Amino acid sequence: MLISSAEDTTKIVTICGSSLKLYTNNLKVKKTGVLVKVMNFKGYKMDGLGNDFLIIDQRAMPIALTADQIKKLGNRNNIGFDQLIYINPGKNSMPDILFYNSDGGESAACGNGSRCVAYLLMNEKKINNISINTKSGVLHSIHNGNQNITINMGEPIFDWNKIPLSHQMDYTKIPINLKSGEQFTGYSLSVGNPHIIFFEDIELSILRTIGPQIEHHEFFPERCNVTFANVLDKENIKIKVWERGAGLTKACGTAACATAVASSKKNLTNKLVNIHFENGILTIEWKNDNHIYMSGLVSDIKEVNIEI
Repeated sequence: MLISSAEDTTKIVTICGSSLKLYTNNLKVKKTGVLVKVMNFKGYKMDGLGNDFLIIDQRAMPIALTADQIKKLGNRNNIGFDQLIYINPGKNSMPDILFYNSDGGESAACGNGSRCVAYLLMNEKKINNISINTKSGVLHSIHNGNQNITINMGEPIFDWNKIPLSHQMDYTKIPINLKSGEQFTGYSLSVGNPHIIFFEDIELSILRTIGPQIEHHEFFPERCNVTFANVLDKENIKIKVWERGAGLTKACGTAACATAVASSKKNLTNKLVNIHFENGILTIEWKNDNHIYMSGLVSDIKEVNIEI
């Protein structure tokens, strides 16, 4: 941001190459220069089992943040979040929802984020079911009571070029060889965003090291979410997730869905399974209609003031 003076009553502010004229009552003047309050607006913080989000409602006032601004807000020393979510006005009273990871990159799907937005909108409208439009499709949600939200995440995708993978290969046995010498074999699919699941346990300290390497592996042109799954029995799986664009996360809804489908396909679990995270459980059911239904708790809605 470059700030220069035009005359006593106005200031010319150059932001991202565009010059804007602001009156001095929008500025704070100090001896060392001029400080500009670019934006000040409200948002909402929510989480699903610790997977947390900053939700910005653009239906009344459009707010466009740059990737750098999203990264700044997503920093844990600032507001901090795994994803930023925009609620945009849509067609036929169905809001359009956009997701951005804390690294500033856009994502087509976010399971827990969709459940949180659905709860916020149902709470606003005093209803117990709602549909939202995302880039991965229209998602239908139901409030089961006590802030337990079920969402239909749609159908899993197994086509290599739609996951997508870099080239045709057996998506059930993806060989991952890291430069450090570690070798893993994973199961890949998409539930609106690309995933790879390894059915073995791992320490978080190791996942913190190898997670970004697998996320950026050459097999995944759009990067991927990385999950290590410990199957406890036919109805329970404990997982750890390195989330694309967000890093280690306390929970991930799409990872839970992808893991449930992959474990069922491998005959490790039933189609109805509990996915265990650090802060709770998501129940995933891959029904006979080929749709994945995810149920779990969401947090209270907290209004926050955003200044950037």
